[in-house]
Amino acid sequence: MGSDATDQVAAWLRSSLGWEGAEFVSALSGGNSNLTWQFRDGARACVVRTPPVDDISPTSARGIQREAQILQAIENYSVRAPRVLAWCEDEAVIGRPFLVQEWIDGVALTDALPAAYSDSSDSVNRLGESLIDQLTALHSVPTDLEALQKLGRPEQFVERQIERWLGVRKDHAVRDLPELFSLGEWLGRNVPASSAAAVIHGDYHLDNTLAAKDRPEILAIIDWELATVGDCYMDVALMLMFWGDYRTQEPPAFRALQAVSRRTGVISRRELAGRWAEALGRPLNHMNFYMALAFWRLAAIIEGAYGLHIAGKLDSDYARGLEYDVPALLDEARAAAAGDW
Repeated sequence: MGSDATDQVAAWLRSSLGWEGAEFVSALSGGNSNLTWQFRDGARACVVRTPPVDDISPTSARGIQREAQILQAIENYSVRAPRVLAWCEDEAVIGRPFLVQEWIDGVALTDALPAAYSDSSDSVNRLGESLIDQLTALHSVPTDLEALQKLGRPEQFVERQIERWLGVRKDHAVRDLPELFSLGEWLGRNVPASSAAAVIHGDYHLDNTLAAKDRPEILAIIDWELATVGDCYMDVALMLMFWGDYRTQEPPAFRALQAVSRRTGVISRRELAGRWAEALGRPLNHMNFYMALAFWRLAAIIEGAYGLHIAGKLDSDYARGLEYDVPALLDEARAAAAGDW
């Protein structure tokens, strides 16, 4: 990504926000498919999020726009998330819109705890509780806010997800995976009665948060491109499916995700689910279904990336690993459907 775009954003920050010394600091990793840049002006800093230059289409900016809408809608509630500082729709600046948000001085956790934490299951447990408590805060936001009215179609939300990914895999089969279809059809027949809709993140796990550097606590939820109004049990199940040291497959699929939680004696998935349910007054009698859905849906989505690998268009450790990871996820989905999670 050339310096021209970052120079132009810096100039825009100077002229539009009054950040007289605004300068580009660095590109930040993560953030799904969007570019994430840090800028500073003396002691203050911000993050700019924008679609990549090679992904310009009528829909390419919708995720960033959705992120701006959601962050503005939840700003007055207890959800920890970056504040929106500005939204620029003037494509004359860099050729596409961009979002300017607050810089959160936290750390993205992957496979190791920060040095300042106690290297113990207690630190991990506190992280897990903070992680589920932030999800509880998000799911407590009223869905009738004016800013949310054009987001999401909560009716038949789960059914549409199952139908969508069954359809994609039928139309774009990569290899023979009969369990993908049999499980998908089982899920379609067993969708629970719909519950009250909630604001959901859509991709909620430890990797999409920033933690405090000096204590095990979540400072902010980030990467809101997939947020919508929908079924909050899907958020909970997605977070839980990679949590903790209990997995039904050895080795488990995607063992690196939330890897810091993989140690003996950490708080269990069921305890975290219970903490969420008790705080919101929601039942947990359909969690076998939602855990199975989480594993199955991810398998259905990422099988597409394995197809790119087979076609010679994607070559990475991640892509090569999908040969094992997708069937492993389907095995975990089958176990979860039977209550083993």
